[in-house]
Formats: sequence, structure tokens, C-alpha cells
Amino acid sequence: MKHFHRFLILLALFSLVESSCDDQTLLSKAFESVSGFNSSILFQTRVSNSSNSRISKIVLPSKNLTGTISWAYLKNMSKLQILDLSGNSLQGHIPSWFWSSFSSLLEINLSRNRFGGSITVELKNTSTIENLNLSHNRFSNLVQLSTFQNLKILDLSHNNLRTLPFGFQNLTKLQHLDLSSCNLKDNIKSISSLLSLHYLDLSNNNLTGTFPSDFPAINNLKFLNLSNNNFTFNKPTQNPKELIIIHRTQNKPKTKRFILAVCSTLSTLAIALLLIWVIRIILKKRKQRSKKKKWAISIPDTMNTKVEKTGPFEFETESGSTWVADVKEPTSAPVVMFEKPLMNLTFKDLIVATSHFGKESQMAEGRCGPVYWAVLPGEIHVAIKVLEHVRDVDYDDSVAMFVELSKLKHPNLLTLSGYCIAGKEKLVLYEFMANGNLGRWLHELPTGDTNIEDWTDDTWEFQNSIVEASPEKMGWRTRHRIAVGIARGLAFLHHAGSKPIVHGHLVTSNILLTDNFEPRISDFGLRIDSSYNGGTKADVYCFGVVLMELLTGKIVTSDIIVAARKAAKEGRHVKVLDERLRLEEDSMVNEMLESLMIAFLCTAESPSKRPTMQQVLGLLKDVGPHEALVLN
Repeated sequence: MKHFHRFLILLALFSLVESSCDDQTLLSKAFESVSGFNSSILFQTRVSNSSNSRISKIVLPSKNLTGTISWAYLKNMSKLQILDLSGNSLQGHIPSWFWSSFSSLLEINLSRNRFGGSITVELKNTSTIENLNLSHNRFSNLVQLSTFQNLKILDLSHNNLRTLPFGFQNLTKLQHLDLSSCNLKDNIKSISSLLSLHYLDLSNNNLTGTFPSDFPAINNLKFLNLSNNNFTFNKPTQNPKELIIIHRTQNKPKTKRFILAVCSTLSTLAIALLLIWVIRIILKKRKQRSKKKKWAISIPDTMNTKVEKTGPFEFETESGSTWVADVKEPTSAPVVMFEKPLMNLTFKDLIVATSHFGKESQMAEGRCGPVYWAVLPGEIHVAIKVLEHVRDVDYDDSVAMFVELSKLKHPNLLTLSGYCIAGKEKLVLYEFMANGNLGRWLHELPTGDTNIEDWTDDTWEFQNSIVEASPEKMGWRTRHRIAVGIARGLAFLHHAGSKPIVHGHLVTSNILLTDNFEPRISDFGLRIDSSYNGGTKADVYCFGVVLMELLTGKIVTSDIIVAARKAAKEGRHVKVLDERLRLEEDSMVNEMLESLMIAFLCTAESPSKRPTMQQVLGLLKDVGPHEALVLN
């Protein structure tokens, strides 16, 4: 007990020391989980009004940064003026306090990353930010702008906002607004109060309203793009000289020489592009004839829900790779639903339900292939996975494999719901899991007041689901229950049948969470690599890694395992635990330390020294409020 009291005192002292860290230390801690980060290149501009070196700019565009940022460490960087992390692969949620916690921050550019979730702001402070660019990310749902009273430039384009931001009436200084390609469906009237606008782009949404009555005064506008919306256009009373109006309507603005010149140039360009397209089609057809193909590959029209063309059908994934369903008629490939055998579905229905397997429906692209979200007839929400690695498996063997997988039913397994075989492509259907996967829940959610809506695109996201990541849900009791559930599912695979089923790739991204945070293991039984000989002991090792991730809150590597063992041998067990867990009551800390010992057993270097999953399950269930184990 004295050990833990001493630890709490040391933790408090550590917090006091940390609050006085210089900016370089804070920055290193903030980017500790970001690969590719090098703090030495940042110290070109500093503000030195105190003894500590203060950073005024963090400018790291297109530096191949990946991972998640610990935003809390940036909170004490009091002189920060510019934050530019654009053009990387950073991900995670931005906490609500971040936008208004700096007294000097003027410019934020987080564009072209993988940030997600709601853009929520604490209203108690006014933000100093003047230029905010969050374009080309995965932000969704509520955007509250009331606190951004100093904004002059705002770019939220190419996100999945779905609804217009709130609080435009407070943005009296806003001059540049880009909300293009945000899947917006509201009436545009709320932006009419933006009297200082010079630039407005609302293109590629489903917005409604009347132009110009529902818009800001157009005399100040120098650029306006309204294309691909549902606006009603009335004849404007005035047309400023530099105003560009682009829209789809029969009503034409007054003819002017510069508009005619632009239209003439665009027409010429369109004709040239059309000729190039026709030539490419002709050359492509000739090439296919030379290969004696019976029909041409058809790229479906993503703007149309009908599937009228014949195949094969080619689909491009988010990463740029393609997969081809080699069927002439999409209705010729049936979808088999094991629990609903009377459903009359075909590959055509999957095409329509996924917007032609469009990138907006793609949730992930894992080792097996792309994963899509779809709503089938009857409001059945499913995830559809394309199994790229089984293309060469013949039809009968594939069907036999899918049927066997459908028979594996356990509360902690994500059971196969159905399948579709379209040419060489094999697609499997699973129940849709609204809470995403364990990896995102562990590594991308900060402590406290966030949500998990940043799981757009490469996870299992239900867009109408809002799950608060409260401290309780991130706490040890939830994590222990998740660990026990995973152990149950893996023990079932290893020991329930006549021969063990080896998962072969158990990682946190393959563990999905139900509404009440019960884990379900996915991606099992799909290995056709007969040479794989890792066996069940390899799965035990992988489980140990997952358990250690639950305990440490970190993405665990072999180096982290070695460091954790070393810390435990030196009596620094508690230091290994996730800092979000260390402040739990002593009895729970003891349970965590016991579980850490179990993780060490599972990750023993010699497979023969690792326990079976039945033994692991028993050990985890026995973890209780008694003294912690000591590693000898």
C-alpha cells in the first residue's frame, strides 16, 4: 500500500514539474506517438520573453507524419501563433478545449490529414484564430463557430459535416468561406449574416435556398461557386464586375464579355477533352479486342443509382488500387444471407447500396482488402469486405469455407452474415458494429469529453451513433471486460471444435466493439496459407500484445514489451500502465498489475512457455482485488 501512496505523491510532483516544462519538452511529448516527427527542424522561430525557449510556430507540412497527437501537452505553449500540420496522415479527434485555449494562436492548418469526429468548441472563451483550414479530413456532425469571432478565413471543405455549422452570426470578420463537398443538406439562409465575405464556395452539396435573397450581399463577393446544389435562382438586381457565378440552372446571368470569353474557352477545352476521351476509348477497345476479351470493362456512373451497363465492373479504392468483378450482368451473382435465406439479393444490390463501391462508402482497407458500409433492403446495416487474397480459390472451395465460417457462433466472434461471389472476387458480409474497433477506441480517443465520431471511412462507423467516451468507459473495468471477452472468443476458436482454428492476425483493429462495448473478433478463418505454422501459440502471443495495449494505452511493439519487462523487474510496474488508468483506486491498480503479468506470460519468447487460451481465460477471470504479483 505504501508503494502506491508513494506513487501518487510522485505523480503529483511529476505533474507540477511537467507544467513548467519548456516548449521543446512539451512538443516532444505531444508528438511521442507520431512517427516521422523530428523536433529539431522546428526551432527556426522562437519567442524568448522568459528563461524558457518558447515556440511561436509549428510548421510541418507534408512531412510524412503518421499517428496521433497528445493535444494536452500543447496547451501550455503560451506563445504559439501558427500550427501547420497539413498534408500528412495524422488522425484522431481534436478536443473541444483546443480551439480557444491559446492566447496568441492566429493560424491553424490541419488540412489533408485523417482527423475526424465533431468540431466542438468550449464557449467560455473567445478564440484568437484568424485563419482556420480543416479541409480534406473526416470531420463530421456538429460544428459550433460562435467562439471564432476573429476568423477571417475558414475552410472546412471535403469533410462529412452533413449539417451547416452554427454561429455564423458571430463571424463578423469572416472574408473567406469554403464549405464545398461536405455532404450538406440544409437551407443556406443562416449564412446571410456574413456581410464581410469576399469568397464563398458552396459547391458539391445538396443545399437549398433562393439566390440571391438567402445569401450575403453579393456586391462584396469576388468569387462565388454554387454548382451541384439545389438552389433556386432569381435574377440578381446587380452583378459586380468581378463576380463569378457558377451554377446548374436554366436562368443565365446577364451576358458580359468576360463571361462569353470564359464560356468560349471552357467550351473549347470541353471539346478537346471529349476528343481525347473518345480516342482513349477507341484505343482501349482495340487493345481489349487484341486480348480477345468478350466485353469491355465498365466503370459505373457514381451519380446514378441504376446499374444498366454490362461488366466486368471495375472499382477504385481509396488507396488507388482497383478490384474487378468479372461478371457481365450484376444480377447474375447472388448474395447468400445465412440468417435470411429468403432475401433475394444480388451483386447489383451491393453496387447500389455502396454507391457503386464508392470511396465515400469505404471504411477501411486492411490486409484482406477494402471494407465498405452499406444499408441493405429492410434497413440491414452491414460491412462488406472484399477478400483480395482468395481470388484464386475456386467457387466450390470458397462456398465451403464461407458455410463453415457461418457455423462459428459465439458472443465474442463476428460471425459471417453472408457472401457474394462475383467472378474471381469474393465478398463477405458482416453485421455492422457501430462503436468501431478497439485500436481506434484505445489510441485515438483522448481522456474525457470526446466522442468516437472520427471513425469515418476506415473503421466501422454508424453515422447517427454518438457514443460518449466518458472516463468510466475508458476505465479499467471496461478494459478488463474487453480483455476477458477477447480471451473467450479466442479460446472458443482454439478449443471448441475438433481441431483448433488459428486466427493468425489478432490485432486491435480486428476487434470490434458492440453498443455495450462487448468485443467481437473479426477476420478469423480466412487464412488459406497452408504454410502458416505459427499455431495457437502465435495467437496467444498476439493476445498478450492486445492485453498489453489495453494496459499501457500504447501501440505495442517488441521494444515496448522489452522495456515493460525491464521496468517490472526494477519494481516500476505502475509506470508501465496507461496514465489514464494510474489514478484508479489501489485495488484496481493491483488488478492491472496482475493482468500485466498475464500479458508477460503470453508474450514469452519461447512458445512452449506460453499458456493456452483456456488457461489465459481462467487467469483473467481470477484477477481480483488482492495484492499484486511480483515479477522475479
